[in-house]
Amino acid sequence: AGAGSFLYLEDNVPLRAAGFANVNGLFEAHTEIAGRIEVIKGPSGAAYGANAIHGVVNVLTRAPSETVSFLAEAGVDTIGRVKGKGFASTRVGRHGLFGGFSVTDDPGFRADSGADLQKLSLRHDYDGGAFKVKTILAGYNLNQETAGFIEGQGAYRDLALRRSNPNPNSFRDARGVRLSSRVDVDVGEEATFSITPYARWNEMAFRLHFFPSQALETNSHWSLGAQNALYLDRAGWSATAGVDVEYANGDLFEFQSIPTVFSYTQGLHYDYEVSAAAVSPFASVSFFLTERLKATMAARFDYTHYDYDNRTSSGVIGRFLRPASRADDYSTASPKLSLFYDAGPTNFRASYARGARPPQTTDLYRLQVNQTADPAKAETIDAFEFGIRGSAGRISYDLAGYFMRKRNFFFRDADGFNVNDGRTRHLGGEAEISAALPAGFEFDGAVSFGKHTYRFDRPVLSLPQATEAIRFGDDVDTAPRWTANLVSRWAPAGSPFEAEVEWTFLDEYYMDAANASVYPGHSLVNLRGAWEITERATATVAVRNVFDKLYAERGDFAFGTERYFPGEGRVATFGIRIES
Repeated sequence: AGAGSFLYLEDNVPLRAAGFANVNGLFEAHTEIAGRIEVIKGPSGAAYGANAIHGVVNVLTRAPSETVSFLAEAGVDTIGRVKGKGFASTRVGRHGLFGGFSVTDDPGFRADSGADLQKLSLRHDYDGGAFKVKTILAGYNLNQETAGFIEGQGAYRDLALRRSNPNPNSFRDARGVRLSSRVDVDVGEEATFSITPYARWNEMAFRLHFFPSQALETNSHWSLGAQNALYLDRAGWSATAGVDVEYANGDLFEFQSIPTVFSYTQGLHYDYEVSAAAVSPFASVSFFLTERLKATMAARFDYTHYDYDNRTSSGVIGRFLRPASRADDYSTASPKLSLFYDAGPTNFRASYARGARPPQTTDLYRLQVNQTADPAKAETIDAFEFGIRGSAGRISYDLAGYFMRKRNFFFRDADGFNVNDGRTRHLGGEAEISAALPAGFEFDGAVSFGKHTYRFDRPVLSLPQATEAIRFGDDVDTAPRWTANLVSRWAPAGSPFEAEVEWTFLDEYYMDAANASVYPGHSLVNLRGAWEITERATATVAVRNVFDKLYAERGDFAFGTERYFPGEGRVATFGIRIES
């Protein structure tokens, strides 16, 4: 399902251990009150390690303020969704303090759906001159009633069907806690040693509503680790060297309560535990080849050891294959080379980078009858990028082109067999432009083109699943070639009002691997406005999907029919923000 293809971080510390990724893992981060969010496109294994295949999202916590400050914000929309968040911050002597929370009460726009989500973040900074400490404690709790696919040709356009939920008993409950403390020590002239010990715990229970079994799965994992690095900054060059170490323990339990359905047998499906140990040494160096040309070389080696313990009988039970207890080891190398040329108002960049990840534990040990217990391979992606960034007067721009090849992509095909040597190719380009115009107007635009194709053949023998046959050169399903976003803002100097209009575009895409079914794509218009009532109070309004378009968040074709997650219709949100 793509788990482990993106790396989610909080202040540079992964939210989860590498083999225990959550494809929806970004909800675990406290994005609602973040100081800022970094998005690194493409593979970044040399800098961040395993799972940085297609990109990295680094949620950076808000630093404590120099004086007492606070924020309280609440909003409600026309569906009945209520959101609130707030934080307080101050500094006392050498100590900086920050605490923040966010809550969401979402009734859902579809029947028998909704979610309650609470998050809390605490941060303490200590500045001792040559000795600095940053400690973060964060946690979340999610109780969600999930809504499944609606089925049928163009089902997302059916006004009644799009609000229905064919899986009224489905749910997901998840919670987790994270603690990290970064210590920076000046160890010499322009040299800093950093160590970041951390601990994490997550658990989740959810109904497998997308299978006839309607089984209940529970999983959890806890982990301890430390990031260690030495930073050197000299005239004309800088370098970093270090090692990350981690130990994790996770388990998975799956049980079917209803009577046997086809090969989905009543009773226990899986019950196993996995211990994982990882060691990752890394190094990088940056230096100037000329006055304007800078080069960076980096590399990381990741070693991962899994110790799998099957806590029930091994072998085949119905459609489920429970491999016997065993151990697996994976080693990957992630190099990077980049050049940066500063030509004044314009700069140029070029890079080669590799990303890698060990197989997820569920890829290895949560198998089905047609799968083999042979270990999957470590997945790798190699990327080449060239870019230009610059400005001219009121206009700034960023252009980039890329070519990527991914190997050992692991998945289970429509016949139920393991595929551990899938290959894809990704070729595309992106453009961003910003303009500061007279009278308080601003304009931001972005467009992306990507051709994502399979580079192997994989026939499917099951007739009902024939549309999942893969042919060399076909587009990767659910991968649109074009996306675009345009934003126009009006915020005149001295005015208490500001407004924004946004247009988003998603191109058509194939809903199946055989490229036989197509979702036509969509474009949406959103509006946002704010009124500064007083120096501390601001009223906000937002209207999403202004023209009430019928669209799908995701389209898919499976088991001989189209199926969709419908998108929300027009929704207005009204809020108030108080801050100091």
